[in-house]
Amino acid sequence: MAVNYGSKRSVVGAHYGLKDWLAQRVTAALMALFTVLVLAQVLLVKGPIGYESWAHIFASQWMKVLTFVIIIALAYHVWVGMRDIWMDYVKPVAVRLVLQVFTMVWLVGCAGWAIQVLWKV
Repeated sequence: MAVNYGSKRSVVGAHYGLKDWLAQRVTAALMALFTVLVLAQVLLVKGPIGYESWAHIFASQWMKVLTFVIIIALAYHVWVGMRDIWMDYVKPVAVRLVLQVFTMVWLVGCAGWAIQVLWKV
């Protein structure tokens, strides 16, 4: 009787990294569409663009929810990219782990701050 102690996972092959590659493309497309939407709203504002104009753009509930989604997408996009850079170019495991933890903490802090600013508008 053969005992199976875990799955055989290959770290090379056609599908290794496909999820991360796809996540990068999807989040980039979402951020590009969001940028076009915000630019269109800015171009439609009459008069000088100041705090009131920006607050009006982000005041509606649908825009806050969409911006929240984009902030999370941006954080995930940056995480995948930075994690890949750390894995590819930093060989000492301890240094890589410290950099990855610092990156995670920094991104969560930045996302939290951005969301806090967004919901105060």
